[in-house]
Amino acid sequence: MLTSKKFAIWLVSLAAAITLTACGGNDENAGQEGTSTEESTTNNESSGHSGDHSGSGEVPEGIKAAENPKYEVGSKAFITEGHMEGMEGAEATITGAYDTTVYTVSYIPTTGGKKIENHKWVVHEEIADAGEDPFKEGDEVIINASHMEGMEGAAAVIDSVQKTNVYTVDFTTADGQDVKNHMWVTENELSPSD
Repeated sequence: MLTSKKFAIWLVSLAAAITLTACGGNDENAGQEGTSTEESTTNNESSGHSGDHSGSGEVPEGIKAAENPKYEVGSKAFITEGHMEGMEGAEATITGAYDTTVYTVSYIPTTGGKKIENHKWVVHEEIADAGEDPFKEGDEVIINASHMEGMEGAAAVIDSVQKTNVYTVDFTTADGQDVKNHMWVTENELSPSD
């Protein structure tokens, strides 16, 4: 039987472990951050990011609402990818649907630390000096998004490019953490909940 002191130590250890694995990559393929490209030995997101992954619900200026999204605002869907611990398999409520180009990016946080490889996702409207044409793989850009600590203003390299609908979603992680307006989930990372 655990004493209250041992239980407190166990609880703190558990919380630390969860925090260290929050907002992670696609753990199906060890050593990558959630795309099909391999990650170097520097860092993947699951070991590099922590904290609350709720968003304010404020989307970047210029992003266009999707005209005919597969998942309408207010509908439910299951998340089939895990950008963070406990995300994959969660039932989500769609809070926004947008038509844009999304990128996976690699960057070194402005706060220092190891390079983050293949971060999912940054939308076109979250990149400094984005024109109408999408960026290409290998382009060097500056991120104007603050999904993670040290992301805003970071120099990044575009790893992949995808034109698709993206969604903001509310969901509860497997360990009971409520996440509101998480940015972003692509259409192919969702499946119908009916």
